[in-house]
Amino acid sequence: MTATGKPADAHAWWRGAVLYQVYPLSFADGNGDGWGDLTGLLDRLDHIAGLGVDAIWLSPVFPSPLDDFGYDVADFCDIDPRFGDLTTMDRVIDGAHRRGLKVLLDLVLCHSSDRHPWFAESRQDRTNPRADWYVWADPKPDGTPPNNWQAVFGGASWTWEGRRRQYYLHHFLASQPALNWHNPAVERAIFEAAGFWLDRGVDGFRLDAISRLLADGDLRDNPPADDRDLEHFVGARVSPYSYQQHLYDRAHPDMPALLARLRAHVDRWPDRFLLGEVADADSLEATGRYLAPGRLHSCYTFQLTKPQLDAAWLAERLAGNERELGPEGWLTHAVSNHDWTRAVTRYGALPHLAGDDRALARLLIALITSLRGTVCLYQGDELGLPQAHVPFERLADPFGRAFWPDYEGRDGARTPMPWQTAAPHAGFSDVEPWLPVDPAHRPLAADAQAADDDSVLAFTRRWLAWRRGRAALVGGSARILPPQGPVFAIERTAGDDRATVVANLSNQPARWAFERPVSSAAAPAPAIVWTGARDAVDLPPFGVAIAEG
Repeated sequence: MTATGKPADAHAWWRGAVLYQVYPLSFADGNGDGWGDLTGLLDRLDHIAGLGVDAIWLSPVFPSPLDDFGYDVADFCDIDPRFGDLTTMDRVIDGAHRRGLKVLLDLVLCHSSDRHPWFAESRQDRTNPRADWYVWADPKPDGTPPNNWQAVFGGASWTWEGRRRQYYLHHFLASQPALNWHNPAVERAIFEAAGFWLDRGVDGFRLDAISRLLADGDLRDNPPADDRDLEHFVGARVSPYSYQQHLYDRAHPDMPALLARLRAHVDRWPDRFLLGEVADADSLEATGRYLAPGRLHSCYTFQLTKPQLDAAWLAERLAGNERELGPEGWLTHAVSNHDWTRAVTRYGALPHLAGDDRALARLLIALITSLRGTVCLYQGDELGLPQAHVPFERLADPFGRAFWPDYEGRDGARTPMPWQTAAPHAGFSDVEPWLPVDPAHRPLAADAQAADDDSVLAFTRRWLAWRRGRAALVGGSARILPPQGPVFAIERTAGDDRATVVANLSNQPARWAFERPVSSAAAPAPAIVWTGARDAVDLPPFGVAIAEG
């Protein structure tokens, strides 16, 4: 903190920035092979810049066998030929910067692919130069795994390697062996990889599953979970993973010190941003440790990706954030990503939010960009896309295939972006894409919405352009007001700029009574505006109002 009481980085570009997550396999196919790639992204950079966002978060494009669709990295310093090459990546970085966009890469720190040369060497024996670069453990006397840890994607977290007569740890797939971050050589190698990309001009990293970087050295068993723990997990009650309290396979006490070393390394490149994905069951206390000065700039949480949203619930959680993290703690908020059911489907299934996906999508854009923190929009949020249906025979997600039909997996949020209503495959590709285009997405394609002033896309552009000029909404302090029925309200203040955003989280009309007479702000339609001072506002279903004073 500075002498004024403000964080030292209070004016950093990422404070209040709107990030746009590109899932490259599904964004745009530039070479006609049915898979999204960097050339397709280059062709669509104007769409992203035209939204009024500040940065791109690019999901992994490193060489990979795609067992987990890029989150199994076989080389941290190259581009998978399916996406392009380093020259094309340089063109993406340059093209984004020329349009005023920052670029964040998705850096997978906790594991590599089993095809990575490091693991190929490590698994050979116990004496090679990289023998200790992954987490290896002896079996119990009866030959079973060393403890009861369960992998997120099902089954034990341990796989046997006969050449070493040992098990190796993996938190997800068996083809994603866990790196041994207790080994300084691993830390140096990953830090060098980060420097490789920072030298090429990337503006920071989204750090995948950071709480799993370090595990308990004594390999203690996890205790059973209670019902409260289960609600945090994406496939709750489906995978055996959800039946444990994950005390020892994640969130190690040495994590803050490791993140401080990473931050010190990245700070050698000015004006860079470190955004950590805080995994499903981490507490705000743990998040606060990751966000302490000199560690991560922000954490990306799963608070708003649950199948729950009402004024009381939201106010309680956001007020808790303010109490626990304080004014210096800076979260990144999202309602959708590549791992979760799309927001309009998830929230639209709630009785009080059902009935009008377009209005709900506009409400969510206004709501999330009114919270204190950085914001992440997932590709398709600006179109109000619902979750796609992917039949079992087309499922690609290993998680979905393992637990179908109880859990349909993540592919429904990963289907191709619809660019053109009438084009083959909705303009994503000239050939059959790797995942099918849902027919329900065609009428929501970007070309149709660009021609409709009442569309979610048109609203997103207007809203973000207006928000950019409001200091209170971008970087101001936040006060969560007591909810009134289904209406949530947040007061944002930055110097003389004060705005109260009022949102009706229901499909029924509602009224909000202000604490004092206020005047309307010149917000973009369909936000409620009025003339003169008033002490209450009537909100239509899914309505939003912005007040000054």
